[in-house]
Amino acid sequence: MQIDNVVAVITGGASGIGEAIAINLAKQGARIVLGDLNKDLLEQVVNKITDAGGKAVYQICNVTKDEDVAALMDKAVDTYGSLNVVVPCAGIIRDGLFISTDRETGKVKKSMTSEQFRQVVDINLTGTFITLREAAVRMINNSYKGVLFTISSVQKVGGVGQLNYSSTKAALAMWPKLLVGEFQMKNIKDIRVVSIAPGYVGTPMVKGMNQKALGSILSQVHLGRLIDPDEIADTIRYAVTNEAVNATCLEVTGGTISGMIAK
Repeated sequence: MQIDNVVAVITGGASGIGEAIAINLAKQGARIVLGDLNKDLLEQVVNKITDAGGKAVYQICNVTKDEDVAALMDKAVDTYGSLNVVVPCAGIIRDGLFISTDRETGKVKKSMTSEQFRQVVDINLTGTFITLREAAVRMINNSYKGVLFTISSVQKVGGVGQLNYSSTKAALAMWPKLLVGEFQMKNIKDIRVVSIAPGYVGTPMVKGMNQKALGSILSQVHLGRLIDPDEIADTIRYAVTNEAVNATCLEVTGGTISGMIAK
């Protein structure tokens, strides 16, 4: 499958990994449709792409709302006449320990709230479900060939203090085999599903974290540095062009020894 002229929808596309993927694919000739809640940042990314000669539009989108995601997919079809690559990058973290105890008494003084757990599941997991579902309906009904992605994480193996986040990322790593299994049952041959599991990526948020904590993280990475967002984007591009990549999860971690980084 060639990148040139494919239509790619990217949620969480206003910054970070989503922005890098959008710019990278646009340079290869893909037509980009971005979804996010931050209008100002969306406009900035679209301008970067169009100023460089690429094609891109955006739609304000809350991935937990069915109607927002449906409108985003319709925007792609109405604007560019197709829908081929879908990358759900929208995601959040709400880190916290399941149970925190007092050092002196050993009694529970705090616990992860239901809201902390539910927010991460709603955006990371349910949001991805809605995104892929709305895309798949349109791709199947219109015979659009392409790839559905999920964004997992090195923390799919479990990150202490990230019960909520790791649970969603473990699930998303499993989805390609389940969805491709369903497509195989229904003789749907032209839609692949691939998960990408990044390691610790050098987004502005990560680079700006406590440097001692960042050093602890990098001590677990064989490469000895953060992953560049463009390295994730390159992997997405590779997976799109190589049709043998299907029903699997690709790790892009720099050789992370363990995901069990204590918070």
